[in-house]
Amino acid sequence: MNSEADDYSSNTKRLHFLLVPLMEQGHMIPMIDLARLLATRDILVTFATTPVNLSRIQPIVDRAAASALPIRFVELHFPVADVGLPDGCESVDLLPSTELILPFLNALPLLRDPLEAHLRISDPFGWPKPVCLISDNQQHWTADVARCLNIPRLIFHGPSCFFLYCNLLINRHRAELEAALEASSGGSIMLPDLPHPIRVSNREVSAVFSSDPDWSKYMETIRVAEESADGVLVNSFVELEPWYFERYGEATGKPVWPVGPLSLYKEEIEVKAARGRVSSIDNNLLFQWLDKQVVGSVVLVSFGSVIRNTMAQLVELGHGLEASGRPFIWVVKEVAERQVPGSEWVAEFEKRVEGRGIMIRGWAPQAAILGHEAVGGFVTHCGWNSMLEAVAMGVVMATWPHLYDQFLNELLAVEVLKIGVVVAVEEPKMFGAEKGDEVVVKVSRGDVERIVERLMVGGKEGEERRERAKELRDKARTAMEEGGSSWKGLQDVINYVSERQKIL
Repeated sequence: MNSEADDYSSNTKRLHFLLVPLMEQGHMIPMIDLARLLATRDILVTFATTPVNLSRIQPIVDRAAASALPIRFVELHFPVADVGLPDGCESVDLLPSTELILPFLNALPLLRDPLEAHLRISDPFGWPKPVCLISDNQQHWTADVARCLNIPRLIFHGPSCFFLYCNLLINRHRAELEAALEASSGGSIMLPDLPHPIRVSNREVSAVFSSDPDWSKYMETIRVAEESADGVLVNSFVELEPWYFERYGEATGKPVWPVGPLSLYKEEIEVKAARGRVSSIDNNLLFQWLDKQVVGSVVLVSFGSVIRNTMAQLVELGHGLEASGRPFIWVVKEVAERQVPGSEWVAEFEKRVEGRGIMIRGWAPQAAILGHEAVGGFVTHCGWNSMLEAVAMGVVMATWPHLYDQFLNELLAVEVLKIGVVVAVEEPKMFGAEKGDEVVVKVSRGDVERIVERLMVGGKEGEERRERAKELRDKARTAMEEGGSSWKGLQDVINYVSERQKIL
């Protein structure tokens, strides 16, 4: 038998997992890492997404091919124009308006036909049909696909177990929480059934459920689909939130497997820098500059792929960073995308801080930056990917949430883990961007300067925060190493699917 025939025979005996991520950078990136981790365990992996999203991760596709990892990247046609979305808007962060988020999410089931068409094609390399479907929880339509294939469907959850369990409690106690909040006249109330004294205000509660009937209908669809899932994968590790892993599993009655931090999939700088998209800056120049900075002295400021600040807020943020006197890296995607008319101010600002500050106009290799020893603090929107990357690298955070799970993530960082300081933003806007031409300032330059000082120094409390962050970093690395809790979690997923396959 020749080598090609040997490969064909070998493939037919291997487990084949089908992964369907949500098309949004914060959801795509960890699922790509998950795909690569599964492939290193001798699992055949099909990663299905749209053409635009596939082009954005081309360096990862090329690297997977060069390393002979058994991953196939499949294009699924997404007819955005048919549902009134602008051409090419195949990811949440590409939408020109937050008003299009719900239409985008409601259009996701249009991916079902192209996915099923792909699955009907006979495979020339002997790959068997998938024995497991892992989908983002937002891809609710995959429940029907798994049912037709008669295979288990596992949900991949981007947020923490802390958020998932608090989210469950808020929905469970919705009426009494709303009544208590109304009685508190805009104050905060204690969230019940938690081991930590967690107080929530209207922003945390309203971020979980919306009064908009269209949003409520969508969230109910997600809830029903989640109930039919066979298990849950969470991009976190047990040692970070042990009580919440246990309670969330009990509350759902499903196996809940830790598989993170997935950002620790590879330590090589070039691999970390390629996560998500091609960097908008020359990485060699960026890391040469970082190499010249004092250990722990640099502040990273970044708000993820979806959040957009107004020009007025960007100006205040810039002045605050300048006044702090500290070296910084600031990701300013709003100007690169022309979401705000401020390129002239940014150019002038860059000249003033030349040598001490670097501005990245677009996509930044965030995980790689956080991993550099010069970085000592992170001003973040509290997206779970960003927070977990900071945890994995032992970096303390200044928390500046804007939407959805970010408010509860802030409470985890500040109240439970005690590795964050609060920026204290008043009345953050729901579901994303401010209008770029609005004169909206929610954090003044003086507040920015003070919070940076507290983040980077902070006296005895600051030292304790940094020490806790380092301890969590070590636990995160241990969790991902062979025999660790997340390493075992992924192996348990594979064993679960293997056993199910024997029964079918």
